[in-house]
Amino acid sequence: MTPSSPHLTHRDAGAEPQVCTIVPPYLLRRLARLEDPPLLDAAGAARHALDHLERIHAQRRGLRSSVTPPVTRTGLSRTISDAEHGETLPGTPVRTEGTPAVDDAAVNEAYDGLGHTWDFYADAYGRRSLDGNDLPLDATVHFGQQYDNAFWNGERMVFGDGDGEVFVSFTSALTVIAHELTHGVTQYSANLVYQGQSGALNESVSDVFGVLTEQWVRGQDAASADWLVGAGIFGPRIHGTALRSLAAPGTAFDDPALGKDPQPAHLDGYVDTAEDSGGVHLNSGIPNHAFYLAAVALGGHAWERAGQIWYDTITSDRLPASADFARFAQETLDVATDRYGADGEEVRAVTDAWAGVGVTPSKTARAADPPTGG
Repeated sequence: MTPSSPHLTHRDAGAEPQVCTIVPPYLLRRLARLEDPPLLDAAGAARHALDHLERIHAQRRGLRSSVTPPVTRTGLSRTISDAEHGETLPGTPVRTEGTPAVDDAAVNEAYDGLGHTWDFYADAYGRRSLDGNDLPLDATVHFGQQYDNAFWNGERMVFGDGDGEVFVSFTSALTVIAHELTHGVTQYSANLVYQGQSGALNESVSDVFGVLTEQWVRGQDAASADWLVGAGIFGPRIHGTALRSLAAPGTAFDDPALGKDPQPAHLDGYVDTAEDSGGVHLNSGIPNHAFYLAAVALGGHAWERAGQIWYDTITSDRLPASADFARFAQETLDVATDRYGADGEEVRAVTDAWAGVGVTPSKTARAADPPTGG
């Protein structure tokens, strides 16, 4: 496999910094309304997570992201810090690159997850860290009291511990870690606007490469993988397997507390909403399922051909930051043709995959709504 040349800088240095969370606001809002006594703590934790999300968006509005000047870096460099249940970042450094495991599972899981994600991008696509230039990977664990989320804040990974009832762990799921770090890859490559369809594509890209990282670590092929994002983060009383399913969007959970997974798998089910930056965590199910269909049709290791096409797409200078589903679909077809030839099975698989979710490829991107944060 010939690796693509990674982008080394932020595509749009004037973009508004985004805070991207693994648990979508619509789930937190539902939990916040719970009145069932066994879940009152979870309801309070969800309300706090929503309040915190509003505060950090308010703090970041009006800020402009900046390009880090090129520096000489060498390989993987991780620093894990402990917030000690406070909400001041970065916290106290507790494990750095090359040091042995500590007596804290969350620290070690975060350390390992960052390393697996770095190794995956380097091995599969020749990309050295999130920016392609050995950007150090930083993370903070034990953020807040019973904090019901994990997020990428434009600079680092941040993990809460969950409320202990609905959410019990965020560092234990490699798909969560790789998903959030991939927001950093997108930040330094496609820089997809976090609103509407381009925002849903931003979330979908993180889901896609989150599951591919896990499949790469496990050596799984497309047919044997579970295609789940966030498996293992729910408590035992929750009726659900994960936050999202690429194989079957809308089936990841069905629980009295959480409701039924609302993700659509087809454009016919597209959700028009002003919430969650235009439904970025909902409508991501549509391009998610398109990737799954392409990967299964091609077979073998999904990160190789299907993943390569998606990676080429997000690192292509032709993809606009405001790309909608149709424009993104067209770019996947164009890069598949460039890499594998117009008559190859890769182009047929990608064509059929987008048709399977109701998206017609188009060279013209619909203008994105202005970003509101998410």
